[in-house]
Amino acid sequence: MTRISGVAVTCAQHDPADDRPLLRQLVLKVHSRCDLLCDHCYVYQHADQSWRSRPTFIRPETVRAVAARLAEYAGSRSLESVSVILHGGEPLLVGPARLRDICAELTRALAPLTALDLRMHTNAVTLNRRHLDVCREFGVRVSVSLDGDRAANDRHRLDRRGRSSYDRVVRGIRLLQEPEYRHLFSGVLCTVDVANDPVAVHDALTELAPPRIDYLLPHSTWDSPPPNPAGTTTPYADWLLAVFDRWEQQGRPMPVRTFDSVLSTLRDGPPLTEALGLAPSDLAVIETDGDFEQADWLKSAYAGAPETGYDVFRHGFAEFAAHPGVQARQRGVDGLGDTCRACPVVRSCGGGLYGHRYRSGNGFDNPSVFCGDLRSLIEGIADRVTDRAFSPAVLSSDRLSWAQLELDRLLLRRTQEHLASEPDWADAWRLLLALDADAGTASQLDEVLAHPYVRTSLQRSLRGPADMARFLSLAVATALRAGVPATLSWDQPSTRLHLPTWGTYRLAAPGRVEVTVAPDAFRVRSADRRGPDPEGDWVRPRDPGSAPRWNPLGRLFAPDGPLIDDADPYRDCYPAAVAPAPARSEFTELLSRAYDLLAKNAGDRYADPDAFRPTVLTPLAAGSGLQLGSHGFGALGVSVDVTPEEFARELPRIGRRARLTALRETADLHRPGSPAGVLLDRADDGLGQGAHEEAARALTALTLLPESELTPTGAVLVARMWSQWSSVREES
Repeated sequence: MTRISGVAVTCAQHDPADDRPLLRQLVLKVHSRCDLLCDHCYVYQHADQSWRSRPTFIRPETVRAVAARLAEYAGSRSLESVSVILHGGEPLLVGPARLRDICAELTRALAPLTALDLRMHTNAVTLNRRHLDVCREFGVRVSVSLDGDRAANDRHRLDRRGRSSYDRVVRGIRLLQEPEYRHLFSGVLCTVDVANDPVAVHDALTELAPPRIDYLLPHSTWDSPPPNPAGTTTPYADWLLAVFDRWEQQGRPMPVRTFDSVLSTLRDGPPLTEALGLAPSDLAVIETDGDFEQADWLKSAYAGAPETGYDVFRHGFAEFAAHPGVQARQRGVDGLGDTCRACPVVRSCGGGLYGHRYRSGNGFDNPSVFCGDLRSLIEGIADRVTDRAFSPAVLSSDRLSWAQLELDRLLLRRTQEHLASEPDWADAWRLLLALDADAGTASQLDEVLAHPYVRTSLQRSLRGPADMARFLSLAVATALRAGVPATLSWDQPSTRLHLPTWGTYRLAAPGRVEVTVAPDAFRVRSADRRGPDPEGDWVRPRDPGSAPRWNPLGRLFAPDGPLIDDADPYRDCYPAAVAPAPARSEFTELLSRAYDLLAKNAGDRYADPDAFRPTVLTPLAAGSGLQLGSHGFGALGVSVDVTPEEFARELPRIGRRARLTALRETADLHRPGSPAGVLLDRADDGLGQGAHEEAARALTALTLLPESELTPTGAVLVARMWSQWSSVREES
């Protein structure tokens, strides 16, 4: 036991047996009063009125205790980051000086242990430069509450004298958008009122160009249902879908968290808000007096609903995390009632916000009071984003490869937008456009783009910083394949300059390089002529001995067999580790025997033009077997110790999964979130493993689904699976 800032803290290591979900967010109430009198506020207008007995603002000793407790928890759990959201009431009412003291104490205690993400939710009515200077000093990101245009906002958000807050809030937002503060603006929070025009509300918010919009359902329970002035069945879904349609028409100019969360979970991604999805709660709340509370929106359920009986002076975050009320919000689908568990949209909905399930008599063991709205919203978004155009890619491997190539071209165009401002990229992009425009060289560009690990580099560059060196080398590789003279220069970050589909040139040192392409050869040298490679070597890429620094890739069956790629820097996209380059002759010999056995055992099935034929084989660590990864169609990871028998047995199965994955990347087979997705997986696995009864059950279930669940492409795929099933049954 030690003492940090006067607070007794037990500095124990994390118990490995404690597998409870970790807390990563803290809502810290720094002021318990507000300068607005919003009539929909859960703090002041709902069942719990505990604010009346709280200190007006948080005391320094309470801040120190909070910081110490959170630092102890973050350290013992080895948290990479924690978010602290300064909240109220209205947090700006603490004033700039106290605000700075709070941020400084949190930073002092936490920054040595973890990345501290400071945020603030505010009405922005009194936001000024002194506040924002503090926010800039500590990197506090600011979200502002605003309910739309003047009429919509002032329906609820008036001050204590009954005056409009709209102009003052917009003034605060405009201040946040000034150059020195713009990076602090996190977005706007808008509480939905179905009496307002949804398009007018959304247009008013988008006109302010916030980095993000978050539409919030009004806090309600079965005892206190949400307003429904028109008496319609799903008023909140209808309102939000009208906004979704407008957002789509605008080209999705900024993220909208509710919509992005639904779109993510429909495609098997994570939820992006606590109000939707099955992710466990990772949130704690601390009031101005130091009391631990569960999520503060529980105040809308009943008096005392968020209380835990814990406080930061006597309890730590680990104790809070063990509280039954906290754990109840971490059980995922197991924490839902029968109605929710049986619902087809449960993965996206997650039962809605926990507080919205409350009914006196049986507590939170109910569907959300917004149940019908949530299902209608999720299904409405799923219908809107489903592409029902028929894709010929389902008909043959050649058409699937073409569709995959079109996807690669689309991703390259998007990556070009990320790279457009880079001076070295302009020459490369002009070269690629010229090669693509020439009928004699366009196929060479297609060949390079079709390399599966080019897809990996495109996807990673769109998610994070674009790897310009990678795409400059891609342009060189294409020019070399086309035999077109070109010269490009760029900053090469490593000594391994890899040309996709060709091989790797080893530099003496990283730095700025100039690469010149001539017919059947290329040269790499230091761009300033003063580096370690002032003149460089001319390399004939198909000749392994043409230059000592050149290591070309090989093929299993020259000249058109699979490429043995043990060098591409983006080959690390498998669930197993890539192997250090094995003795290439041994790996090639192993694969040759595997392919001979495959041809012998599979017979006519492998001769089928639609059978999966890997275009790239990459060695993986021993014990990995055969693996697919996050790459384009055609790559296969192969364990260095795989046996020919294992390869021949597993390739047909994994090849089916590769084709289904590639088809899903280029066409919608079913409505997102539909049970058809799981059934297609089961049918495909059954066919691949020879489990005929399992395949038949899955195909029967697919056939019995409502027609709208499958797209025309998906329906053709199911018909082809039935045909394959019948053929296999006849053979057996």
